Amino acid sequence: MTRPPTILATSGGFTRDARGNSVPAGLARLALRLTGAERPKLCFVPTASGDAVGYVQMIYAAFAGWSVDVSHLSLFPMPNVDDLRKHVLEQDVVWVGGGSVAGLLAMWRLHGLDEVMREAWDAGVVLAGVSAGSICWHAGGTTDSFGPRLRPVTDGLGLLPYGNGVHYDSEAERRPMLHELVAAGTLPTSYATDNGVGLLYQGTDLLGAYAETDGAYAYRVEAAGGHAVETALSAERL
Repeated sequence: MTRPPTILATSGGFTRDARGNSVPAGLARLALRLTGAERPKLCFVPTASGDAVGYVQMIYAAFAGWSVDVSHLSLFPMPNVDDLRKHVLEQDVVWVGGGSVAGLLAMWRLHGLDEVMREAWDAGVVLAGVSAGSICWHAGGTTDSFGPRLRPVTDGLGLLPYGNGVHYDSEAERRPMLHELVAAGTLPTSYATDNGVGLLYQGTDLLGAYAETDGAYAYRVEAAGGHAVETALSAERL
């Protein structure tokens, strides 16, 4: 595998069709294209949802008929594969679902999956995901893992040395809390996404932002003079 270390961190990836079924949207399609594979292998990791069966079924159904080999990696009540490392490293894309990023990080560390993901990143597996599956790759971000009020999480995997904000345009507390955390130095310079936007990183460099919907943006939030300064970043329409 010759791909560079690649992460696609999003607040999107799937949408609903006319019948209400979940289908891959622009960001999930982008993750597949980044592999360069004719028939990519995609592993869905639903740890943040407690390995919700319905979530897993939704992903399999969403890719029905696609030229994609889909698998999933569950940790509850025990791993569903014999060798976590082997399974992850065989993939072209790992897509991490949303839910509790605090729970995800705890379970991954318990099973050594945090180190496996770092190895996969180094090996060129495209690491991607939504919400908790976006924050996890960063130094930290804002989370509702502990209750309805947002709190900081500062123990992300740190593959990316930035903070991360998700659902920036749809959850009112996200923006002010991210500003507060960056201004205080609790989080480093951070990147945030409106719903339907993804951040594409190669190594630790941000290559650009991509949007599934019109009028959606990404943002950079930096500390300056004890305050947070936000800069909107245009997102290429998929």
